Amino acid sequence: MFNLANKITLLRILLVPLVVIFLYFQSPLFCSLAALAFIFAALTDWLDGYIARRDNLVSNMGKFLDPLADKVLICSVLIMFVELDWAPAWVVIIIVCRELIVTGLRALAIDEGIVLAADKFGKAKTIFQIVAIVPLMIHYPVFGVLIWPIGEVLLYVAMILAIFSAGNYIYYFYNYTLNSKHS
Repeated sequence: MFNLANKITLLRILLVPLVVIFLYFQSPLFCSLAALAFIFAALTDWLDGYIARRDNLVSNMGKFLDPLADKVLICSVLIMFVELDWAPAWVVIIIVCRELIVTGLRALAIDEGIVLAADKFGKAKTIFQIVAIVPLMIHYPVFGVLIWPIGEVLLYVAMILAIFSAGNYIYYFYNYTLNSKHS
């Protein structure tokens, strides 16, 4: 049940409180540590999938834990950004609500025997979120340059992709269930 890939996924979940605590202190040192921990956690997302596929360790536990770990990591950091006034609440609300809607839709799809796999827009959204979060964490000048505005722009792009990908999931689910009921 808890193979190597799943243990790496659990590590990502365990890193979340560390990232949040580092952000809480808001100093350049702690924000840098938060960014490093976040980058490491984000890389474990790639690593656990790679190991699961390479070693044929794909499991139902992993299929459940991996997207959960992603959502816990991303949503926790974004909510902390709202607390720190580093991201607009309305943007974070849209992104978090999208995650809840898509997760609920996937649960409904499973009951219908439908697999709602991540599409290219959902994957792009995740990449933009991760890439946006790092400069947002570095909320101080680096070599005299503020990089967090880059993160802000990327977060807006991630929000647009989140809306679009949610629409895709809803459209696919609706059409699939509509067509299967008429067959």
